Amino acid sequence: MGNIQEEIAKRRTFAIISHPDAGKTTLTEKFLLFGGAIQTAGAVKNNKITKTATSDFMEIERQRGISVATSVMAFNYRGRLINLLDTPGHRDFAEDTYRTLTAVDSVILVIDCVKGVEAQTERLMEVCRMRKTPVIIFINKMDLEGQDPFDLLDELEVKLKINVRPLSWPISGGQSFKGVYNLYDSELRLFNPDKTKISKEVVSIEDIQDASLDDLVTEQHANQLREDVELINGVYETWDSQPYLDGDLAPVFFGSAVNNFGIQEMLDTFIDIAPDPRSRPADVRDVHPEEEAFSGFIFKIHANIDPRHRDRIAFLRVCSGQFQRNTFYYHTRLTKKLKFSNPATFLAQDKSIVEEAWPGDVVGLYDTGNFKIGDTLTEGEIIQFRGIPSFSPEIFKELVNLDPMKSKQLEKGIKQLTDEGVAQLFIRELGNRKIVGTVGELQFEVIQYRLEHEYGAKCEFQPKRYFKACWILSDNESKLDEFKRIKGIDMVLDKDKNDVFLAPSKFLLDMEIANFPELEFHFTSEFKTAQV
Repeated sequence: MGNIQEEIAKRRTFAIISHPDAGKTTLTEKFLLFGGAIQTAGAVKNNKITKTATSDFMEIERQRGISVATSVMAFNYRGRLINLLDTPGHRDFAEDTYRTLTAVDSVILVIDCVKGVEAQTERLMEVCRMRKTPVIIFINKMDLEGQDPFDLLDELEVKLKINVRPLSWPISGGQSFKGVYNLYDSELRLFNPDKTKISKEVVSIEDIQDASLDDLVTEQHANQLREDVELINGVYETWDSQPYLDGDLAPVFFGSAVNNFGIQEMLDTFIDIAPDPRSRPADVRDVHPEEEAFSGFIFKIHANIDPRHRDRIAFLRVCSGQFQRNTFYYHTRLTKKLKFSNPATFLAQDKSIVEEAWPGDVVGLYDTGNFKIGDTLTEGEIIQFRGIPSFSPEIFKELVNLDPMKSKQLEKGIKQLTDEGVAQLFIRELGNRKIVGTVGELQFEVIQYRLEHEYGAKCEFQPKRYFKACWILSDNESKLDEFKRIKGIDMVLDKDKNDVFLAPSKFLLDMEIANFPELEFHFTSEFKTAQV
């Protein structure tokens, strides 16, 4: 058994986030390559995954070439245990990404040097700022003709509302890309396109005024680098990791993930500067990692990771103490004790059983239906970790069964998929009608595909014109009953049997809020712990 302080200091738990197509899945794969977890990388090209990327294991992801489920991977690197969470890049799955951000201590944000900062990136950054999550920025695709690096830095500061400090710097770009100079430890890495192996060519340069630099990258590029570095040192303050840890400053690295370039500098620096596992807010107090008593929360549920076995895995982030296999832990929502005989850690599809886990670790627990997203496990203390909300969906459709013989399979499938957080399920008691709410259209495709291929149930979705889902609370039972009676057809229950009003329009919603001051209207399911 390790010492808890030592174990915490070894851990680095982070998520990679980006706009779709910025190269996030490729970067994830290259990290695994450096960690020795895979030997060669399968390049992800033109949205056609030629050799399946390690972290995209759902069939629909292979077909569409995008990550729609957050994958969890653990690997060792330079004496540290890295827990890496790869998030869905697609906007329609933003809610899954927001939830994942509750389970990490820091973030690497990938930016495409050609496109710069995109709308989705700004939204993700808002969540990081809200939580004061430390962010490292990786500017990718330097081997393509992209924007001027100084212009990119300005854009990052303006659009992401965060100060930046380059820690590596590109020598030219596009066709004439020569490599990167590491401002953090004064090393030069020369670019040699290789999509599958690790670049070995590192030149240590004591002084960039040295004439040998001219021979390595040409005199013109060497002079440009000297000018750029002088400008950087003049404009930006000396690097200090504290503002980064406080979430106020983002270090910036440049490279090309597909060519495996510029990544090692970032990974090495990340190991040195990224935070250890941090405290987490619960409803009654903050929970600190070095506490002896175990606690953790479920931030993701994934059904059928292995299509041959109908399994559901709940992903638990360990927040404090030590988690042990075959030990009873207290489920605070169900008020009952559960034990787990085969908790797993993941290297994408390869699972291995773990005997123990420490703060920062992510453990997969086989689940027979006990867990929902946001559930808390402890050694007996009654607490609930905060800030894992379901937001009001933006698109609503009614689920229509196309094969009455498969009603049972459809019931089971839609319940499991919505428990996973892919979408929200609302039941209209009148006629047991099922209305599914999502953030984007793509989830309906995913649900339809998975219901057919995993549960053998065929369905279609009929659009419903609703503006928002509002969770309704009131101490005044008679007023609540009156509202439910008047609004009959627009009243539904969520998965926890909470009353939800599906407002047909903003105008009607505002009118009801004015007409029923005794009722509380909430736009997130976490109204008891709505502080994110």
